[in-house]
Amino acid sequence: MPTLTAELEQLREKTRLLCTGFPDEYWRETDRNRRYPQEFVDTLTEAGLLSALIPAEYGGLGLGLTEAAVIMEEINKSGGHSAACHAQMYTMGALLRHGSDAQKLAYLPQIAAGTLRLQAFSITEDKAGSDTTSIETEAIRDGDDFIITGHKSWTSRIDESDLALVLARTSGKPDGKGADKTYGLTLFLVDLRQVRAEQADTLKVVKVRTMFNYATNQIFYQGMRVPASAVIGDVGKGFRYVIDGWNAERILLASEAIGDGYWFTQRGVDYANSREVFGRKIGTNQGVQFPITDAYMKVRAADMMRYEAARLFDAGEPCGAEANMAKHLASEASWAAANACLDTHGGYGFVDEYDVERKFRETRMFQVAPVNNNMIKSFVATKVLGLPRSY
Repeated sequence: MPTLTAELEQLREKTRLLCTGFPDEYWRETDRNRRYPQEFVDTLTEAGLLSALIPAEYGGLGLGLTEAAVIMEEINKSGGHSAACHAQMYTMGALLRHGSDAQKLAYLPQIAAGTLRLQAFSITEDKAGSDTTSIETEAIRDGDDFIITGHKSWTSRIDESDLALVLARTSGKPDGKGADKTYGLTLFLVDLRQVRAEQADTLKVVKVRTMFNYATNQIFYQGMRVPASAVIGDVGKGFRYVIDGWNAERILLASEAIGDGYWFTQRGVDYANSREVFGRKIGTNQGVQFPITDAYMKVRAADMMRYEAARLFDAGEPCGAEANMAKHLASEASWAAANACLDTHGGYGFVDEYDVERKFRETRMFQVAPVNNNMIKSFVATKVLGLPRSY
């Protein structure tokens, strides 16, 4: 772990203090009712934390990914769930790096002020899955507009967003040996306010209930018309812009998993120090001590890889390997900590008022999203170690 600056520690403390206003009972209620934690998101927005990555010239904090990662970590470490708002962090990269000056001027100040919400990222499709280059949602040029038609899955927080980033195919799939499979995909920044007001029938949202409180949906684009000015960067090059955001996404979600890991180990330690069975604290037993300790060491190791990945990202250096490894290590560490904490609590770990079972369900996601850990192993095997591609 790097030497933390006073500014970073102040940011961590600010986030921690805001989170105290949302205790376990709050997160328990939103989970039980599958309710979007709007009050929590509003509080973070008003404090400027969700505009951490927006440059100061547009009204944001002008911070780096390291600082954004600390914010996400502290939310989960407090017992909260960053999934309610993390997309506003990692979707920002595409707009900041590849958006036009007009787009940035039109949207960034409002996002920073909290009057405009960018939480929806519409990429994944059922058939294509992790093979993003095989998506079939089409955007056909019609004069000064594009008409988008297709189906997306796992588009989260669209009802809580005013803007959405949508990836669609603007030309056929490249074929032939040596063809660039990534070409022909275009990224759009869609103004959902205009769509809802003028062509609501072109956007069908079907809510999906998951094992934890995650505001996700299936989306059906039914001839949705968007202006050509909604295109991010160049037509046909959207896949590259999405990739730019993947590293940030992996680092931020690794930070959330690390926050979970610290939460689980601390809860396990607290319970082991208070629970007495057979006339002594259960924390006296090495069978209780060792799993918690082992998980804690894994969390610390993942923490250091996360900081290294964030450092490289902020320096503008290649960080794909580090970002992926940080996400993998953090998700495995948080899962180890979750199991150790649940085992320590025994039957009480399954009781909702202890919050272990809620966090247990939430942290399991990190092993499969935003990318499955087996995909990360394949990436490291081929891109880092030089082994042959398996797919």
